[in-house]
Amino acid sequence: MLHPYFQEELLEAGCDEAGRGCLAGPVFAAAVILPKDFYHPLLNDSKQLNEKQRFALRPYIEENAISFAVANLCNKQIDKLNILKASFKSMHLAIKKLSVVPQLLLIDGNRFTVYKRIPHQCIIGGDGKYASIAAASVLAKTYRDEYMIELHKKHPQYNWAQNKGYGTKDHQVALDSFGPSRYHRQSFRLSYGTTAAPNIETIH
Repeated sequence: MLHPYFQEELLEAGCDEAGRGCLAGPVFAAAVILPKDFYHPLLNDSKQLNEKQRFALRPYIEENAISFAVANLCNKQIDKLNILKASFKSMHLAIKKLSVVPQLLLIDGNRFTVYKRIPHQCIIGGDGKYASIAAASVLAKTYRDEYMIELHKKHPQYNWAQNKGYGTKDHQVALDSFGPSRYHRQSFRLSYGTTAAPNIETIH
């Protein structure tokens, strides 16, 4: 059972990211402010839900949230900043886009960089504990999945429609055969064969 809020006095925004451990594509983040009486029986950490459940939840969250926002940083920005800083920055961008200014940020994880003067609380496993963080995890995950499905149409050889850019066996086999695309993260360890197939877009 998720807690509806961390405390009662301040207006809270839950924040989470998706795609931090992927080999390719952007990192997405969401910030969500929920009313304190928000409830949906399916709401949970997005990793505990299947794809159909996540996409069923998204419109309900968006329709009933006080405010929500989603932002992302591409693989080139991840390479420039490093993935941890890029995750924090994408959260900052999402918070900035909120139509209502929160008074407290609930962050999934154990680290965060201060956003303006808004106090924050880091919560390990927060997406399985607090409704607003769980809602943010669902939005970040579904928006990123949609993005990777669109990228799959450009580079179907990596099977991003299924693996979403994570280092699965099929993704690794594709890297071995074709080398990296311009959407792969150069700063990540990309183990792949030295001979790439011709006519495949590679990182410059």
